[in-house]
Amino acid sequence: MSVLSVDGVTLGYGGEPVLRDVSVRAEPGRLLAVTGPSGAGKTTLLHAMAGLLRPSAGEVRVGDEAVRDRDHAVSRRVVLVPQDNGLASILTAGENVQVALMAVGVRPADARAATAAALASLGLAEQAGQLVEELSGGQQQRTALARGLALAGDVLLADEVTSELDAVNRQRVLERLRAEADRGAAVVFATHDAEAAAFCDAELHLRDGRAESLAIVKSAP
Repeated sequence: MSVLSVDGVTLGYGGEPVLRDVSVRAEPGRLLAVTGPSGAGKTTLLHAMAGLLRPSAGEVRVGDEAVRDRDHAVSRRVVLVPQDNGLASILTAGENVQVALMAVGVRPADARAATAAALASLGLAEQAGQLVEELSGGQQQRTALARGLALAGDVLLADEVTSELDAVNRQRVLERLRAEADRGAAVVFATHDAEAAAFCDAELHLRDGRAESLAIVKSAP
């Protein structure tokens, strides 16, 4: 597994920059919380980390590889769980996960097994055959996270994946994020939830697009 490094990234949407000279490292085996008020740049930072947005200055790398190559392709080593979940409403929960796996070359039988395991780990075994529109908001969040976990990238980026969850499922999701880090992935988790941020190993606090502080919550073993 490799380090995700953000070096001096500035990025905007045609007007004032949304991110201003942000630098941070996400280490394999560690959880990094990205916090800050609404509009601080949390989602923009995750999208830059995923290679979906090109900085006007600075660079994002996984190990020695830029997350965007010369053809502007998103690196498959980085998996993003977006805030809007990004699920296909015409598919079931299970199909949403399985299709994503098969799209990156996983054999159908292996994709089915990985899908079942990922959904079960998040308490969704009974919802595998339900259409997305039949799921609650919290179930949709967990389905999107199950898809991200099943893809088993070097880096997992999760955007507000506990916002609609009750206490039991919130803890379940945090434990799965921890397990993903224990697998060796670098996990970056954008959140408004102070308790969820405290569960992470380090916290990057954004304000007005700038890295206001970087705190080590838990020291590396």
